[in-house]
Formats: sequence, structure tokens, C-alpha cells
Amino acid sequence: MKPAFFLLRLISLLHLALALCSGSGDFQFAYHGFTGTNLTLDGNATVMPDGILVLTSRKTNLKGHAFFPAPLQFRTSPDGTARSFSAAFVFAIISDYTDFSAHGMAFIVSPTKNFTTALPVGYLALLNVQNNGNTTNHLFAVELDTVQNTDFQDVNANHVGINVNNLHSLQSSPTSYYDDGNNGVFKNLTLFSREAMQVWVDYDGNTGQIDVALAPIKVAKPRKPLVSAKYDLSTVLTEWAYIGFSSVTSGINSRHYLLGWSFAMNGPAPPINIANLPKLPCFGPKPPSKVLVIVLPIATATVMLSLGTIATLLVLRHLRYAQLLEDWELEFGPHRFSYKDLYHATNGFKSKHLLGTGGFGQVYKGVFRKSRLEVAVKKEDKPLRDWSQRFYIIRGVASGLLYIHEKWEKVVIHRDIKASNVLLDHQMNGCLGDFGLSRLYDHGTDPQTTHVVGTMGYLAPELIWTGKASKLTDVFAFSAFLLEITCGQRPVNDDSGRYNQEMLVDWVLDHFNKGSLNETVDLRLQGDCNTDEACRVLKLGLLCSHPSANLRPGMRQIMQYLDGDTPLPDLTSTKMSFSTMALMQNEGFDSYPMSYPSSAATIGTVSFLLGGR
Repeated sequence: MKPAFFLLRLISLLHLALALCSGSGDFQFAYHGFTGTNLTLDGNATVMPDGILVLTSRKTNLKGHAFFPAPLQFRTSPDGTARSFSAAFVFAIISDYTDFSAHGMAFIVSPTKNFTTALPVGYLALLNVQNNGNTTNHLFAVELDTVQNTDFQDVNANHVGINVNNLHSLQSSPTSYYDDGNNGVFKNLTLFSREAMQVWVDYDGNTGQIDVALAPIKVAKPRKPLVSAKYDLSTVLTEWAYIGFSSVTSGINSRHYLLGWSFAMNGPAPPINIANLPKLPCFGPKPPSKVLVIVLPIATATVMLSLGTIATLLVLRHLRYAQLLEDWELEFGPHRFSYKDLYHATNGFKSKHLLGTGGFGQVYKGVFRKSRLEVAVKKEDKPLRDWSQRFYIIRGVASGLLYIHEKWEKVVIHRDIKASNVLLDHQMNGCLGDFGLSRLYDHGTDPQTTHVVGTMGYLAPELIWTGKASKLTDVFAFSAFLLEITCGQRPVNDDSGRYNQEMLVDWVLDHFNKGSLNETVDLRLQGDCNTDEACRVLKLGLLCSHPSANLRPGMRQIMQYLDGDTPLPDLTSTKMSFSTMALMQNEGFDSYPMSYPSSAATIGTVSFLLGGR
């Protein structure tokens, strides 16, 4: 045995001997923790190294008792009146669950310390089936119960009760207290809240008044008790009796702790100094570190920002390398090189791969990584902004259409005329490309019905009913190209924008009917434009987009109109009043085979031809 521990035990025994030798005089003690105390323990009860008295640990169906080692004289004679006494103690009940516990504990005054026949669970290790309610028990108890036992008519599963020889309480109340610091407001408490609480038990031998009060550990003793009863304990307590505690567990793991205890005979129990009590062990997850509370949100925000930045860069990189594929290419495979492949083939168009520079742009040498095929890649960096260049491109495309419609040995129906299929050579001549959807016919023969393909905004309305692609359906698509180049807008304007129209041709027609056709010319030209020539092209575009195919001109007439050799007919006489969108929404239209280019890709194509970057 260590010297310090032995000294503490010796002091405790001397204190006890002096108190007991005082006979019928006043007696009191106060324990702030239980290290070195000479308590009598049984069952699961034990004193931890830090001074906490554990009545029962977390195992199930356990009993535990702790008693002051010597009996105290509660009556001056066997037939005398029970003396006044007062007790105070600090306890805590910890359950593995936050919403229920089983069972509780009790402060007791008993003629014996032997409770081997007492039952656990609902009997609180005090009584059993046979002796519950017997006057020979000579038992006084204050129970702190966390289970509602209907056999004993408990008020609820969280109550404080005054018991005499019986587990059916004389008086009981749900656990709560009167807060003197808040005008005596009645506040609820939970016995198994995992927080320390203090209990005060007072008995007046003159009046037989029993009062029990309870409050959180840092709250002073309430002036108004929680539970009171009138009972002469002279008929209950023996001359000499033991004071102590009892506790039980059941099928639910729970722990019952005592942190401090004081007692006095014929006077108030000494106050317990809360600052000197041992600390309850931590239960559940540890509270987060203050460093983590500060650093973790910052770190999380930083990570999220970084991930968002990376995701944005990846999306931008994808868009940078994105290529426009038509629907027929998705089915039969692409007939072009992707920008990504060309970018890598030229190592990002580095100057060391530059072969030369011409009017069209720079030419780079490239090598495809997989096939090792060498290619020459032209890149368009020179802006095309003025009207003369646009008109030159328009005339070049019209000349190409005239050739494939009338001058070649076969009739070639392109079926996919649009800005993205127009190529420019080094002299800025507009040339038609991408003949993947084209059809060949002999001159003078009738085109056969075929699957409707093309791009929304370039499709002639008669394709809705006939399904026949003809030279005049190419003329309709060419009309959309004319309006697109002159107005600097896509044929299908899917964002309301400043034009507030879905179809470009409808918007241009509306301005034509209002006499404000010149307002539709691309504003980016900034006046550097032959307005009469631009309006002539717009009128030609309206004429070529007429819903009646037989009222559209052929490519030979179109060339004459563009060159100014033949004046345009009066459009008012052709009854130019229609809605292209309404025609396209006819129930007979099969939208499945059409190609719908993405907005970004189409803008890029128009920008390429009009001088954007």
C-alpha cells in the first residue's frame, strides 16, 4: 500500500472514530470525490482512480451498493423519536442511448448493508417480490428512476420518488426543478442526460416533513422542493442504521456515477464544493478541436473551389476541342478531322511547324500521332468584316450551286447547304463542301422520295409533305444562308435576344412588311456596307424562301439577280406573308432525321464567315 494512500485512509478512519464517539451529538461529513474513503462496496460498485464512485458500469443486470462504513444513530433510544438529518449528493446517469435508460439508483437509510436477496431491474437492488411493502424492512429511500414500472404505479420513466418500505412511492414527480434565478420557473430535467446533477434530501424529526430537491450541478439548491411528504420516520428507522446508495442495470447498458456526497445529523448537510469534484469521463464522439472548427471549413472551401476550378477548366478544354458533327455523321461516322487531333498534330500550332503564310492564313505541318500521317493544316486568323467580302462569298456559293444544278452532266442535289459547309480558298472564294448527303439525278428526271435530312432553318417546307429533295429545296437552304450572312444571325434564333423571333426569315419578313428592311443588316458592319446591295440580297433571300416552291427562282436567275443583270420582282405581288415556324411545326413533319447543330458551333461558323474570332 502506498504511503499517501495509507495516510488518507488513516485520516478517514480517525475522522469516523471521532464522529462516532460523539454519541448523540451532531455528526457530518463531506466527500469531494471518493479517493481514500473507507466506504463499504458490493456488487459492481468501485472507486475509480480519479475519485469517481461507479455504482454500476455498462454491463446488463448488475447490482451495486456503497455505504458509509459505520452505522449512525438515528434515534436516541429504541423507542425514541427519529432525529433530523440532511443529505446532499452529486450524481450522473449515462445510458448507451440518448432517449431511454434502465434502470436507476436510490439514496437509502437501512438497518443492514446486506442486500444479497434484493432483486435488480425494477426493484433497484433494495427489495424483492416477497418483502416489498413489509414494515419489517425499516427502509427509507429516495429513488431516481429511469423506467416506468406499472406494478409500482410510476408516474413516468424519468421521476423522483420518496419510498418507505415499498417501491410504490409515497410521493413522486417527473424530474424537474424550480429555477429561483428565473422567478421560480419550473424546468424539466432528464436523469440520464449524461450531465451531473445535485440532490438534496431533508427530514425534519419534529414535524415529519420530508423534502427532496434537485437541480443541475451549477444551480444552487432551489427554495421550493420538487417532492415533499409527511411521514414520521420514527416508525420506520431503527436506532442504528446505515446510509448509502443502491443502483441497478437491466437489459440496456447504463452507468451510475457519484461525484460527491455530504451528510449531517441534526443540521443541514455541508455544501459540496463543485470545483473540487472529479470530472465525468467523456462519452460519445469527442468534441471537435477548435483548430478543426476553424481550419476544416477553410480547407473544405479550398478543396471545393479547386475542384470547381479544375472541372471548369476541363469543360472549357472540352469545348475548345469540341467539333460539330451532323446527325448523319453520328450514324455513319465523321468525315473530318477534329480540332483536337489537328491541335495535337501541330503541337498547338507552334511557330516551328509553320510552313508559310498566305491570304487565307497560316499553313502548319502536322503529324497524326497514331497513323503518323503528315498533313498540312490551314488556320483563319484574318477577320472578314466588310460587306464586299461577304457578298463575294455569297456569289461564289451561288456559282457553285448553279454548276451542280445545271452545268454538270448530272443534277446534284446538295441537301445540306449551310454556313458550316462553306469553304474559303486563299482568294476568299466561297466553295460548297461536304457532299455526304447529296443525291445524283439525270437531267429531266423526277427526284425520288428520300429520308428527310438537313438542318433546322435550312429545310424547305415541302419536305414536310413530299419528302423529295430537289433543286428548289437547295434554293430554300441557300436563302437561309443569304439571310444569315447579311444579318449576322443564325437561321434559328433559339434565344430571344434583341430580335425576339425564333426564325430569322420571319424576322426579316416582318421588317420588310414594315418598310425597315435595312435595319436587319448586321450592325457589326458599322456602316461599311453597300446598303442597296445588302437589301437586294435580303429580298432575294425572302424570295428564295417562299413556301411555294414554284415561286422560288432557280440558280441561273439567282446569279442574274446577284450580278444586277435582272431586277428583282416586286415581292408584294408574290404575297410574301407566311410564318416559316408555323410551316415547320406541321403535324406531318418528321423531326427525327434532321440535324440540329449546337448553338455554340453554329455561332462559331457564322463568326468565321463574318469576321469574328
